[in-house]
Amino acid sequence: MQPGQGAKRVVEDRQQSQAFLVLCHGFFLCRDLLLFVMTCLHHQAALPELYRAFTRQQDQIVDNRPYFHYQGTGGRWLGCGASVWNQGWDREGRAAEVTILAGIDEAGFGPLLGPLLVSCDAFSVEPALVEADLWETFKRSVGMTRKRLCGRLLIADSKKAFNRDEGLGHLERTSLVVLQVMGVQTHDVASLLAFLCPDCLPRLAAYPWHQDLQNRRLGTDHADAGIAAKVFADDLQSHGVRLVHLRSCCLDVAYYNTMIERVKNKSQVLFITTTRLIQNLLDGFPGQDIHVLIDRQGGRAHYREHLLRSFPGMDLRIVHEDDEVSTYELRTGSRMLRLTFEVKGDDHYLPVSLASMISKYVRELLMGCMNDYFAGLDGGLRPTAGYWKDGQRFIEDLRSRLPTFRIDDHHLIRCR
Repeated sequence: MQPGQGAKRVVEDRQQSQAFLVLCHGFFLCRDLLLFVMTCLHHQAALPELYRAFTRQQDQIVDNRPYFHYQGTGGRWLGCGASVWNQGWDREGRAAEVTILAGIDEAGFGPLLGPLLVSCDAFSVEPALVEADLWETFKRSVGMTRKRLCGRLLIADSKKAFNRDEGLGHLERTSLVVLQVMGVQTHDVASLLAFLCPDCLPRLAAYPWHQDLQNRRLGTDHADAGIAAKVFADDLQSHGVRLVHLRSCCLDVAYYNTMIERVKNKSQVLFITTTRLIQNLLDGFPGQDIHVLIDRQGGRAHYREHLLRSFPGMDLRIVHEDDEVSTYELRTGSRMLRLTFEVKGDDHYLPVSLASMISKYVRELLMGCMNDYFAGLDGGLRPTAGYWKDGQRFIEDLRSRLPTFRIDDHHLIRCR
């Protein structure tokens, strides 16, 4: 080897290695671009609309780069390595911030029998829609009254959506369609609870009337639900909105009674459960501003001290307090959590109405399990909705018609 040839060979090898790395980088870039174009064609979406539908999969890295997922209509997930950020894009393709807009409401706060359900749903929306009338925004796919629905979803206060003589009807249709929009398929009570409130399943196993939840089928017209889910999903997407969160807290009777024994106040039990759902939002959407709309129960109008105890790491500002509405802003760094407690919130805000319907649907399913169990022991026993007066009647009927039946009252009757 002549002098200088060794150094020349090293330089050539290095240049070849660099060229190879550039070629590999170009290959992966082309691959990502091809995947992105194929996704556009597959979903027939305009570029800004597709960008808005992408979400960052937190803490996931593929090939040392952030990896993203697109959730299409019906919940189908497609992977793409393109650098699309989770704040979304406006209709002109400019980067746009989004806010998490959530609703919380309960079903079963007053009854003597059966569980208390508290549910939370959340939408990712552009700031301009935070104060909007979402019934008007999504009028193509949802309605707030039973009249002139023409196949649209009914999203309303559960007391208006549910008629006991008609059965679960709109409660079931809306609940299952919303789950389908999120890509969740449930066919029985057990799988429904496994998604909404998995923590309650071990507790429910202690009740004789909840032993066969996996055999309690959910009934709906699957073809109708599929059409309604597509129309609702398309309506959401056309406004840059995504349904991103749906959870429930199921407080079965024994668990509820235990909480009452600890805090001595049923309103405080409800507030604690509500703050758990809010904390789930904070944990699930780190760094994002969140606005939670909550149906207010009872006469409480001042929440400052309770909120400071529940969220000790946040600074609190009272925005407004009166007999109808109480609004607070809690901040940590640049992040803001806005809470609005409003009387009849389930009449005023679509997310609260949806939470009301989900809660009522789950409670009615579990009450149906209880009624069917006791009807199997005595066919002449009239079912109950669990509310105070009729609940007392039901307990008296149990004791007179099934005198040898024994069950711990702690699992059957609420202590207050």
